[in-house]
Amino acid sequence: MAAHDQPRGAVRVLNFGCRLNALEGDGIARAAAGAGVGRALVVNTCAVTGEAVRQARQAIRRARRAEPDLRVVVTGCAAQTDPDAFAGMDEVDLVLGNADKSGAATWAAARAALDFGVSSEQKVRVQDMSQVRTATPHLADRFEGHTRAFVEVQNGCDHRCTFCIIPYGRGPSRSVPMGAVVDQVRRLVRNGHREVVLTGVDLTAYGADLPGTPTLGRLVRAVLSGEPELARLRLSSIDAVEADGELMRALAEEERLMPHLHLSLQSGDDLILKRMKRRHSRAEALAFVDALRRARPDMVLGADIIAGFPTETEAQARATRAFVAEAGLAFVHVFPFSARPGTPAARMPQLPAAQVAERALRLRETAAELLHRHLSAQVGRRRRVLVEAGGRGHTEHFTPVRLSRPVERGSLAQLRIAGHDGARLIAA
Repeated sequence: MAAHDQPRGAVRVLNFGCRLNALEGDGIARAAAGAGVGRALVVNTCAVTGEAVRQARQAIRRARRAEPDLRVVVTGCAAQTDPDAFAGMDEVDLVLGNADKSGAATWAAARAALDFGVSSEQKVRVQDMSQVRTATPHLADRFEGHTRAFVEVQNGCDHRCTFCIIPYGRGPSRSVPMGAVVDQVRRLVRNGHREVVLTGVDLTAYGADLPGTPTLGRLVRAVLSGEPELARLRLSSIDAVEADGELMRALAEEERLMPHLHLSLQSGDDLILKRMKRRHSRAEALAFVDALRRARPDMVLGADIIAGFPTETEAQARATRAFVAEAGLAFVHVFPFSARPGTPAARMPQLPAAQVAERALRLRETAAELLHRHLSAQVGRRRRVLVEAGGRGHTEHFTPVRLSRPVERGSLAQLRIAGHDGARLIAA
């Protein structure tokens, strides 16, 4: 699970996990610095896998060993779902929940606690996320050093997949009003960002809690019509069963809505999907993939897939690999199953760890073949690349590109693809 260090003055934020966590980490850094918190490390945790939690704990211990007088604050999903585990660490000074972790008032109180000290009983400051009903998005006017900007439009999840701890860490689904999203996109574009990504925990649930129940498709239309200077709009991970008709029409009609989607699919076997409590079947997932490509013939797709789910047989594992190939996925994120305490899947018959690892390895081999096929198909084509720092960029399909010559950072350059190295394209 990747971690990203976001320094801001005397405050450093170490983010684990998803894009939304990284986005919120930027807000945490701003709020903590604004409150005058000094010489502190904020560890913004992820609870998706046991490995992510282990890495966070390891990072905390490493940081305190390197700087014995460093103050350590832990927040994020793992802190929300198991605060006592972090509060019990001698290296941790304060544990904050997810409810308002980037709020000014939160960090004003945190500074007072850090400056004057707290007892072990006062280290945990975590609210019940099930009671949170409004979205409090991070609203940055600029993402320093980045050509791509992220806008949080939704948070939380109302579904209960049997493997997932995130609803307990994020609370119920709640959406940011459309007008606020459009205003935020407008500010980002005015400050030089060419590409914006709409992100959330359950993005396709957008709007169900708002007056008039606007859909994600309506939001996409509003953003594109409200900010005509936005060059590129992307969506983070979506759920196939919630994609609305307006979103499908926008994908077909809006050239500035990029032809790349990441899908939450998880398995390609019907019985395992039922045990996961997913709301789609294998056939429905394939039909959705086909509908996407009919709407946008150049659509490139990625997906999250879990390897070694409890009770999974060898035949079911093969079915998932066959499904990934049949769907023609270019980017597959493979997650070896990790039992999360408190979830139904943790109480199911578990597979041996070695078997889970072996199935994840074979699934990654299939994924590597599919990525190689996608990269090879791009060679000789001209692609519009958003140029980033370090001679890198991404095509409209979010395929990474290594540039062979200097191109102005932030520009959208038409480049010929000369080859690839198995992981990224190489532009001529």
